[in-house]
Amino acid sequence: MAEAPHELLRLERSAEEERAKLAGLAGDDHDAQWRRWREAFEAVQAAVAAHAKATEASQYEVEQAVKKVVRHAQEDPAVEQQRRQTPGRSTSAGHARAT
Repeated sequence: MAEAPHELLRLERSAEEERAKLAGLAGDDHDAQWRRWREAFEAVQAAVAAHAKATEASQYEVEQAVKKVVRHAQEDPAVEQQRRQTPGRSTSAGHARAT
């Protein structure tokens, strides 16, 4: 599998964070955030293509390596964003033991 350089990981994390911010938005706010996410996504795609070309690697393999590292290193940012927007929700739900 292809290697995932630090800069590609940073760009992918940024795009994932922008995607996560879409949760719960509507109307003009959603449209504006969607444009921010799309710009971040396009930056990732351009960087992946450039890296693949420079290293003579498969663009698909480079992209999958980046996504694997970023998405498996943390919980889905959309889920994390939703947790932050839900007041009073415990992140340890389901972990309580009966005594």
